[in-house]
Amino acid sequence: AVPARADRAAVELVLENLLDNAIKYTEPGGWIEVRFSSDPAHVCVEVADTGIGIPEAHRSRIFERFYRVDRGRSRALGGTGLGLSIVNNLLGEMGGEVSLQSSPGVGSIFRFTLPRA
Repeated sequence: AVPARADRAAVELVLENLLDNAIKYTEPGGWIEVRFSSDPAHVCVEVADTGIGIPEAHRSRIFERFYRVDRGRSRALGGTGLGLSIVNNLLGEMGGEVSLQSSPGVGSIFRFTLPRA
């Protein structure tokens, strides 16, 4: 185990939000994977999926409060548009960062880093 300088409850909420989105937007038969790694300064976590992906035009705004890529689909699945904003804010408060790689129809990888303890 590699210790991170972080609040346990906040990290649990970050993972809960990222996994909830991965589950919501990955069709049956797809996969979701959580990967952990570290470097000398950071602990890194990736949540990858074969979900619907996020179009490039929306990626710059995906961490804004109440922003949704597809408002109709998000409402049908119970989304409020707050989850990724919460993720971004919590990680920022702990000195971490979140990033996104995504391709529509292929899937997404949300990667976050936290400082090592």
